[in-house]
Amino acid sequence: MVFDEKLADYCLQHTTPVGPVLQNLERDTHLHTLYPQMLSGPYQGMLLQFISRMIQPRRVLEIGTFTGYGAICLAQGLVDDGLLHTIEVDDELQPVIARHVRSAGLENKIICHTGDAAELIPKLDERFDLVFLDAGKLDYQRHYELVLPKLRPGGFLLADNVLWNGKVATDSSDLTVQALRAFNTMVQADARVENLLLPLRDGLMLVRKR
Repeated sequence: MVFDEKLADYCLQHTTPVGPVLQNLERDTHLHTLYPQMLSGPYQGMLLQFISRMIQPRRVLEIGTFTGYGAICLAQGLVDDGLLHTIEVDDELQPVIARHVRSAGLENKIICHTGDAAELIPKLDERFDLVFLDAGKLDYQRHYELVLPKLRPGGFLLADNVLWNGKVATDSSDLTVQALRAFNTMVQADARVENLLLPLRDGLMLVRKR
């Protein structure tokens, strides 16, 4: 977004590289999925790892697993008895997710749910320390409202892709742009939280519950 390609490459070159599990997952995603650009990738992946390790969460919720890259990154900061719940609507991705979660040795730390997040979130009897919102952008507001009561005071929510290639700052008739603009406006006006919008990759909204 803000960075040009050379500066983005420089930043990545001066960031600790991810390990072989995530490198293999990225390669597998590019070979076997139609939209590999949905992957978090090594730069954002390291940020997710850092945030999780700083928070040291006991319970994490990820909405939108895709092939499991973000889940594996976020699970790095879990405490010893910690668990990460991740929700993916596409059941065809479950074998891919399970394979790489096993490869990472996190099968006892990551619980994969398949289905509609709006139906599954209310059924999760958990108090979350960290939430990563990265599913359908048209559903961001609904998912936010469903999960915020389950986020502990002082807990953090991260929402990905909130700049949508910069289009949220311009007039557009695109439904996704309109939905994300409405989501950003809603978060900004929400007295229950404080927030920071980062121009990282496609935009990352950091939200802290008061």
